[in-house]
Amino acid sequence: MAARLGPAVGGLSRRLGAGGGGVIGGRVTLALDPSALPRLAAGRRSALVSGTNGKTTTTRLLARALETAGPVVTNAGGANLPYGLVAALSAAPPDASRAALEVDEAYLGRVADAVHPEAVVLLNLSRDQLDRINEVRMLAGRWRTAVSALAPSTAVVANADDPMVVWGAQPARRVIWVAAGMSWRLDASGCPACEGRIVFSGEAAWSCTCGFTRPPVDVWLEGSDMVTAGSSAPASRSSHSAPRRLTLDLALPGRCNRANAAMAVTAAEVMGADAERAAAALATVADVDGRYGVVRVGGAGARLLLAKNPAGWAEIFDLLTPAPAPVVVAINARVADGRDPSWLWDVPFERLAGRTVVATGERCRDLAVRLRYAEVAHETVPDLTGAVARAAALAPPAPPAAAGPSVPPVDVVANYTSFQSLRRLAA
Repeated sequence: MAARLGPAVGGLSRRLGAGGGGVIGGRVTLALDPSALPRLAAGRRSALVSGTNGKTTTTRLLARALETAGPVVTNAGGANLPYGLVAALSAAPPDASRAALEVDEAYLGRVADAVHPEAVVLLNLSRDQLDRINEVRMLAGRWRTAVSALAPSTAVVANADDPMVVWGAQPARRVIWVAAGMSWRLDASGCPACEGRIVFSGEAAWSCTCGFTRPPVDVWLEGSDMVTAGSSAPASRSSHSAPRRLTLDLALPGRCNRANAAMAVTAAEVMGADAERAAAALATVADVDGRYGVVRVGGAGARLLLAKNPAGWAEIFDLLTPAPAPVVVAINARVADGRDPSWLWDVPFERLAGRTVVATGERCRDLAVRLRYAEVAHETVPDLTGAVARAAALAPPAPPAAAGPSVPPVDVVANYTSFQSLRRLAA
């Protein structure tokens, strides 16, 4: 009955316009059948993707990579708690023998116990939702417990540049270390092993006096290429024997997404996909649940970007249209965002100097105070549509020879619920 009633309730929710239906449908299924998650995952080759930032994008890329080997089930909408996973698996096509599942970082152990994954992708750990998510080292400790319980054959694909991820992944019996980068380091300055201080040297080295240090990497990026160590890597870590170079020709922007792609291709290969075909397939991913897409909001073009915490902002700064183009920043502080917006003070908004910021959303005045201290020119327009229109009016016109609209799309960076509001406005 649970297998039928949950999806039916979800479908009714969608028809009534109450949402995507995954949350309520999954909750009903779990209420009737607490063992639904292991039951639905049984017989599937599953990969779990977790971390503070990049989960949805990496999961989307991994799903596309795995599709080169056959049908895949995934929670594409980002519902990453157990009820979201149950809803996604309940709706899976019968022939979907592989699953790419995004998992909230606090639920990784619980989900891994139920799903018995073949691969686990660990992206990064940093502060997030200050009133709900645990302190970073506590999360890393929970990851250590989770990976300790994984089967010996399960491959953990982990970011070697994040000390918290390395500490969390170390107990796993099979780890593939990827140099995925780390733009935000303030949450990793304290050594999780001895409580000493992590010293970063350049972009690719870190260590502590206790001996805790960056492990040798198996996969890294050189420009747009993904390079694997091949035979130089321990056989227990790598699924191939020859050094290899794959070009990641992505539609998604930025180094952070090339790193996400390298993690996805590595996990896909662990699960039986051909790496070259998997890498080539990623070029078709141009939009991830609304992220990076250009929409019309109130008659103006808007490129939607998502940033929920200081680490996310550190990545977004590199993706913005250069100054003097204006940027809209939309901030709410609802339950899904975290009620505490004090994280705004940790974002180096000083990097927006030279352009005008239009602050919007329910907590736009908190943002305006932060921008004032950052000495960034800004205007406050609480209404989302009005904010985009105002930024479009401030934007410099496109060059006369340029094709397309006379005013280029405005970059709009929003945290979670304000991002969803913008998507509804554009619908």
